[in-house]
Amino acid sequence: MELRQIRYVLALAEECHFGRASERLHMAQSALSQQLKQLEHELGTTLFTRSTRRVELTEAGRRLVAHGRSILAEVERAEEQMAQLATGRSGRVSIGFVGTATYDVLPQIARRVREQLPDVSLELHGELLNPELVEGLRDGTYDLALLRSDSLKDIGLTVTALRSERLVAALPAGHRLADRSRIALAELADEPFVVHPSQGRSSMHGRVLVACARAGFVPAPLTEVGETSTLVVFVAAGHGVALVPASVQSLRLDRVVYVPLAETETVTLGLARRPQHNSRATERIAAMVEQYMSSGIGHP
Repeated sequence: MELRQIRYVLALAEECHFGRASERLHMAQSALSQQLKQLEHELGTTLFTRSTRRVELTEAGRRLVAHGRSILAEVERAEEQMAQLATGRSGRVSIGFVGTATYDVLPQIARRVREQLPDVSLELHGELLNPELVEGLRDGTYDLALLRSDSLKDIGLTVTALRSERLVAALPAGHRLADRSRIALAELADEPFVVHPSQGRSSMHGRVLVACARAGFVPAPLTEVGETSTLVVFVAAGHGVALVPASVQSLRLDRVVYVPLAETETVTLGLARRPQHNSRATERIAAMVEQYMSSGIGHP
């Protein structure tokens, strides 16, 4: 049984007249009659009773019509889903975020995708570190990743810089420098530091050490934590001070004060994806992220 034959049966069942059904199908009446007789022969049953003035469905015909309508509805749904996939209006996209982008960029992107691409299933993974994001892109766990792009070199991914943001000092409330409008990084030389993991597990760890070295000191002792939110909680608890991107200021805790640095120490947030074999939905969301960030709204 072919889809065209199902359409012939439905047209005749709804018109109950060969002439009107053939006009509706844009085919000769004799051809329609021949096609239906052939289908009845193939099925081994009569679908219609015919008279000079009227055509009526048999019990077998009524059952085939019910099945036929369901089949054509499923075909139409499949065609629509394929069209949506082809244009990026449906599908599944997994995005990983470094900790800082989790607080300001992630909610905005999620809202825009929900409004503009409601049939795209979005999987969001926040509070991740650069190495696991890069590995996740390579093995297909993530389709897109917002990460620290200034530390990436020859990783085989397509990376677009989205914004450059200054580092600020995160200090415990009541710290001797907490009421200052700006501090020199060297003023933190004798402070214990809370930092992201070392040994290549976080790009921010090295970035903080480089900034401190430029200010003339090596921070010690160090408390290492995996997530940016945990880092800020440790600062609030008085375990030390930290250097964080300015966007972390959107993560507000009662016992933490953010103070700008006199030095211009910056980090770059970028969007990374595989250079090829990306779905249309992935490319549409990547363009959405880039547009959002280039508008200036997504800058701290």
